[in-house]
Amino acid sequence: MTTLQRDPYDTHDAPGSPGGPVTLDRRDGPYGEVVLRRRGTGDGAVHEIIANGCFLMDTSDGRSERLLVDAALAALPADRAEPAVLIGGLGVGFSLARAAEEPRWGRITVVEREPAVIGWHRAGPLGGISARALADPRTEIVEGDLLDVLGHAHASPARYDALCLDIDNGPDWTVTESNDGLYSPTGLAACRERLTPGGVLAVWSARPSARFEQALRNAGFEGVRTEEIAVARGVPDVVHLGQRAA
Repeated sequence: MTTLQRDPYDTHDAPGSPGGPVTLDRRDGPYGEVVLRRRGTGDGAVHEIIANGCFLMDTSDGRSERLLVDAALAALPADRAEPAVLIGGLGVGFSLARAAEEPRWGRITVVEREPAVIGWHRAGPLGGISARALADPRTEIVEGDLLDVLGHAHASPARYDALCLDIDNGPDWTVTESNDGLYSPTGLAACRERLTPGGVLAVWSARPSARFEQALRNAGFEGVRTEEIAVARGVPDVVHLGQRAA
């Protein structure tokens, strides 16, 4: 069971400093340090995941993470029964929760490489987002690196009708250098091989990338397009989409 602890070196959110960040848990994971923080209190509290000192995501919005799943499902043929989806990255749980809300999905597999993140959902505050989805019999959580899982296609019969990937900050800026491989020609080829004919690859990104759109075309994906979600400041979050030929 995960034991959440306040960081003894965190002096924020102390008396006289309301609303500052509180470190709930800090772990040395397989790829460096991961931290769960909270800002605010009560119903307005926002939880943040920090990796190696870099902000990754929080619970303040979630629209683009939901779009990741919705857009993939919408791109599949309407008569495809119980399509299987693989979600790359559990994160704060918005994509998983969205998938579990949709009765049309069949098998829902989530690959997450950080044990701490899985623990924060199963026995921590992120369970407020994901508890119902984790209890759904369609849901399976796989602890492991997504590239390793995708790369073992030859050893496993598992195929998916949709791959919904929210790894790092997207193809143009990764906090963890090894994540670059997912967006390389080899990584995209592995994604294509894991898809059923007509299956959809959906990739979340913190900003639009014409270069990545071209990389999808070069990897043999059809119908490449980008859907945007406007944010309060800066460039929009996006979901890049492409389909394996039927």
